[in-house]
Amino acid sequence: MRKIAVAVMFALIAQTALAEDHVPMYGEESKAKTEAEKANDIRAERAYQRSLGNVPNQKAVDPWGTARGDEAKKPATPAKPVVKNSSKAKSGSTPN
Repeated sequence: MRKIAVAVMFALIAQTALAEDHVPMYGEESKAKTEAEKANDIRAERAYQRSLGNVPNQKAVDPWGTARGDEAKKPATPAKPVVKNSSKAKSGSTPN
């Protein structure tokens, strides 16, 4: 009895799946475009390209700039070499 019930359920599920016709995917056109629609598409594409020219150039964004603080913005200064005035050790100091 269980086998018959399972077979009936599969038949019902298959029936609904097979009842669907071709579902158009994104980008598929269901009908050919008319000349007016083609002209509108071309006009819209040209308007889009013109609008891109109106956008000013943006400066580079540094998302970590606030985390680093102002020290990262300053140019690094080269370290000065340590100059020793005398090669003799001082008499009051103890060696390590």
